[in-house]
Order: sequence, then structure tokens, then C-alpha cells
Amino acid sequence: MLGAIIGDIVGSVYERKRIKTKEFELFSKASKFTDDTVLTIAIADAVLKKENYCIKIKEYARRYPNAGYGGLFRKWIKNSSLKPYGSYGNGSAMRVSPIGFAFKNEKEVLSNARESSNCTHNHPDAVKAAKAVALAIYLAKKGIRKQAIKETLSKKFEYNLDKKIADIRKHYKFDSSARGSVPEAIICFLESVSFEDAIRNAVSLGGDADTQACIAGAVAEAYYKNIPEYFIEEARKRLPKEFLNIIDEFYRIFPI
Repeated sequence: MLGAIIGDIVGSVYERKRIKTKEFELFSKASKFTDDTVLTIAIADAVLKKENYCIKIKEYARRYPNAGYGGLFRKWIKNSSLKPYGSYGNGSAMRVSPIGFAFKNEKEVLSNARESSNCTHNHPDAVKAAKAVALAIYLAKKGIRKQAIKETLSKKFEYNLDKKIADIRKHYKFDSSARGSVPEAIICFLESVSFEDAIRNAVSLGGDADTQACIAGAVAEAYYKNIPEYFIEEARKRLPKEFLNIIDEFYRIFPI
């Protein structure tokens, strides 16, 4: 989960200032958490307290209203209803990482990923993306090797994960759809050699940098296990105490 938050913070600077290189500053004064982090914390809190995902998502979004949400999501926040709005974006995939870390078997991971996505992003593409990210994290945490993770996701979700980052980067543009951004984020993990490399891969695509780094970072954390202390320190000093408490409690109950 912290890998997702770090990816969000690193990528936050480059979501609009897009780059096509892996050589960039990881943290600056402008680096900050966005909606990716807020909603990841919401899911983690719901998991810890065994409470409704939709209620927690709305609760945290209202508490942090200026985190950079999309237009339809902002309308959903203000509405008293918990009905989804059919989004096919990557929003449910970006927030799903706590589910991949917390649940004990594939069936639970996939059902909870679907449930958390359906709060807002109930389009089949979005639900599939949330399930794919959660399952990738679950498999990586179990120690499954990259090739097996790739084959499982390719078969189960019909994702083309054979593309190479260098080829994607050449023509890739900003795309916040689940279909057009989540497979690429997973490839950024698959092609990485370290946690940091996964983050740099994702930002270097020149796309939805914070969300793709969030997704790649989450899977990379599960796979590589150890996040360099520098990343943890830089992330933690940018997070409110409320978030830090939830993160610490989450790792106490669900250690990697």
C-alpha cells in the first residue's frame, strides 16, 4: 500500500508536466499526495474496520475535497446516494492496493476488488482493472515470479502485457481510462529491476503519471518487499497524521 502512495507522490509533479525519460527528480517541494492516496487510505480503513467501501470512499473524499478528483467523482461525493456512475476510468484500480495486500486467497481478493470498484467505477473495464491490480499484488506478495504473474493476468483479463516500455513510450499520451492505462502500468512493474525502477518506468511513459506510478509502485512493493528508506521518509513527511496511523495499523495487521 505504501508503494502505491509513494508512486502517487512521485508522479504528482509529472501528471501535467509529462516527461519521456527515466531521469527525473523523485521528490521536490511540489511533490504531494493526490486523490490516489486519499482513496487508497479510504480502502485501507474500510478493510481494517470491516466497513462499507463506498461509505469510506465518500467519507474520505469529503474530508479531503481538494485532492484532484475527476468531475463525475466530485458530483458523486456531493450526492447522498451511493449508486455508481458507470466510470470506465482507472480510479478504482489506483485505490485497490490494500485489498491485494490484505486478503488471504484469490477469491476474496477478486470479490473485494469488484465490490470496491462498483462503488463508483462499475463499467466492466474498470472492474476488470481493479481486479487485475489487486490480483497482481496478491500474487507478487506470495512470491510468484513475474512471468507467472504476467501469464495469469494475460489469460484471466485478456491484457496484452507483451509490449515493451521503450515502444509504448514513443507514442503514448495521457489516458486515464482503465483499458488504456492499467495494462501499461502493470508492464512498468514487469519490466522493472527494483521498486524505484518501477516508479521511474511509470512516470517516463508521459501519461497519467501519478496513477500509473501508484499502480506500478503497489505491485512492485509486493514483489520486491523492501522499499528504500529514503522513499518512505519522503512520503511520510508529506502525509497527515491520520494517514500515517492507518498505514502503521495496516502493516501491523497485514505485514508483507
